[in-house]
Amino acid sequence: MSGAGVVGDPWLLNTPLGQATFEMHRDEEKQVLHCQVGSTWLHYQLRALDDLHAMLVAHGDWMELGNKDEKVETKPGTVEHWGRSDANPAGGWYGVRKGYRGRFASYVTPILAELGKVEFEKRGRSIWVRAR
Repeated sequence: MSGAGVVGDPWLLNTPLGQATFEMHRDEEKQVLHCQVGSTWLHYQLRALDDLHAMLVAHGDWMELGNKDEKVETKPGTVEHWGRSDANPAGGWYGVRKGYRGRFASYVTPILAELGKVEFEKRGRSIWVRAR
């Protein structure tokens, strides 16, 4: 992983399919992950990294990513669905900027992969993830 994950030296990451590159950095003071995809900014709660990894460890098996934009319904049992669920530890959306809260599975899981905490598998047209 390139970068230190801070504002002046962000992580340079790829989406799970490897089709897009994006930058991400953490803001410890605000407890936010800032994600820049082209000229678009998305923001996620920093706790999402630990919460998502803990959920995947507890799940104990492969889970479909299920990427969706904010306004698109998600498939139950996917990472994207969990990232919006009232039943997750945050009690709802991990995305913090209304209108740009989706794509949680696409932009948060690559950090965990780079940290060696998860791995991906392509199955047909879907990407699956599991904790290591």
